[in-house]
Amino acid sequence: MHASPIPDATLWSPPGGQHTAEEIAQQPALWNALADGLERAQAQLDGFLGDWLRDPLRKVIFTGAGSSGFIAEMVADHVNASFPADARAVHTTSLLTHPALYLQRDRPTLLVSFGRSGSSPESVAAVELVRTCVDETRFLDITCNADGELAKRGKDRADTCTLLMPPTSCDRAFAMTSSLTCMLLAALAVFDAAPWPRRLERLRTLAALGHEAATRWEPAVEALTAAGHARVIYLGSGPLEGWSREAALKLLELTAGRVPAFANTPLGFRHGPKSLLDRDTLVVVVRSAQPLARRYERDLLDELRRDGVAGRVLSLGPVVEGDADDVALAVPDLPDPWLAPLWLGFAQRYALRRSAALGFTPDNPFPDGTVNRVVQGVVIHRHD
Repeated sequence: MHASPIPDATLWSPPGGQHTAEEIAQQPALWNALADGLERAQAQLDGFLGDWLRDPLRKVIFTGAGSSGFIAEMVADHVNASFPADARAVHTTSLLTHPALYLQRDRPTLLVSFGRSGSSPESVAAVELVRTCVDETRFLDITCNADGELAKRGKDRADTCTLLMPPTSCDRAFAMTSSLTCMLLAALAVFDAAPWPRRLERLRTLAALGHEAATRWEPAVEALTAAGHARVIYLGSGPLEGWSREAALKLLELTAGRVPAFANTPLGFRHGPKSLLDRDTLVVVVRSAQPLARRYERDLLDELRRDGVAGRVLSLGPVVEGDADDVALAVPDLPDPWLAPLWLGFAQRYALRRSAALGFTPDNPFPDGTVNRVVQGVVIHRHD
């Protein structure tokens, strides 16, 4: 059973999109609830991880499919730069087809799985694959569904820790919104080198900022929707490349493919994808908090605006002295992955409004069942 959604003052709900709207709006409140849950679970998590991250001979694979895989992309490099262990993102959709590229029998491996339902066939199969192919394994399942297959199969296993998100994060709507940002922030908090009080403070600070952003940005999202751009390009660098992939997928999903959406990096965009530009194209550049990356991003923004080929070029990011963005928010000094949920709120709200404007029902933009909330039709083949 689902508890009632956590209310938010900035709720806008189109016909057929009530759940999606609620699940986008409730995110800041859920981040506070997540902080409370992690505070209770910190001793269990620390005990489970032990010194795993401090051993360079050990591996950590962050995994998931679709949006859950983009969580892995936003987390892995940040963790890899913070600890001696080798951390990387591998989508389950790649892990299952090419296991020999990622798994070594004698390399101890921690598999961190992200799953809203925890019941997608790839998620379940990836756990069994790693357990079969690697001698020393551990599994951290970050999921929103206590009744999902990951949670049920991991129960009472010494090699598995299940970290459940706040119950209402298990989105009822088609698109992953609150489930995604909760699992992202949970992973960042668990795999952080700072003392736990500082990690929990970050979550609560982001919750307050999320409320502020929702109130301030809604008019800009509404105006952008009214412009009716035929296609959208999202650009982000470093961990925010994963953000751009998720933002593009959200728009593609909620408009049932009617609005083609693409993702790339600001530097990579010049290498061919720039040919997509025309007067019906919106380009959204999410800006990094890192000064070096921002210089490259600014170069591209200036170039695109000089060229005048795109219909609209919009920048989104933290307030930085001497460098303005179209949609900005004053934020604390945090790494880009920690700030990503704030910028995702903008992309989610835009996708919701764009879906409704095109006459879709955002809670289920595929009533014919061609695409499903939990993926179907996957046959798991033997890896050997």
